[in-house]
Amino acid sequence: MDTFDIERIDEVIHGRLRLGVMAYLSSAETADFNELKAKLQASDGNLSVHLRKLEEAGYVAIAKSFVGRKPLTRVTLSPAGRTAFVGYLDAMSKLVDGAGT
Repeated sequence: MDTFDIERIDEVIHGRLRLGVMAYLSSAETADFNELKAKLQASDGNLSVHLRKLEEAGYVAIAKSFVGRKPLTRVTLSPAGRTAFVGYLDAMSKLVDGAGT
């Protein structure tokens, strides 16, 4: 466990819904709000709050537009978000590896 550092676990990502957003966007790159809502089984309000937290951290970019008369919110993983997610996964991997010894 000498390689594990609790400070490397990013609290912004660590929440279940935020982790789900980051994991989904890490492969999808961009997703619309309704797509994320369905994949993560989240309510509108809950997802909005968590997306705002990720946006404030600089991990995602949110673009709002209209298609016809319907609002469209697109969420994209930022380069900083990708770096943070990789670091988070590395920290969790070290935690899991250390727990097995």
